[in-house]
Amino acid sequence: MGIPTGESLGRLVASVAVCLGAAGLGAFMTTPALRPWYAGLNKPPWTPPNWLFGPVWTVLYLAMAVAAWLVWQRTGLRHRPMKVFVLQLALNVAWSGLFFGFRSPGAAFAEMIALWLAILATLIEFWKTMPAAGWLFIPYLIWVSFAAALNFSIWRLNA
Repeated sequence: MGIPTGESLGRLVASVAVCLGAAGLGAFMTTPALRPWYAGLNKPPWTPPNWLFGPVWTVLYLAMAVAAWLVWQRTGLRHRPMKVFVLQLALNVAWSGLFFGFRSPGAAFAEMIALWLAILATLIEFWKTMPAAGWLFIPYLIWVSFAAALNFSIWRLNA
């Protein structure tokens, strides 16, 4: 594929901006609830330290951006793979709003099931379009699977 230039570079920059914009919206809803609400919740002993979430999500959002850019190069924006991508990105942001904004782990867990399915659908659509883009979604699916287990445990421990 080579180093992106011209229109390709613009698409890469736009993909990164959209994904990091989604990350920013999620952080905007998350940060105010970290203390005292999230800090005061009962959590399972396997909960990662708070400092780990930022770096992991940054890498995942950048991988999403590159995957979206690869597919955008092949299909354009109006085809099914990109529509499914936008849906999963919206569900990703919505989870932060439900869990941290509304402080509702139960509703967030229910929404996370939809998010997980949307990520899987995106992975499949991307894989069919360009396998490298599908590969880039595998760590995201794994992390959200872990996050779903954590969300469920927090919900049950604080019911």
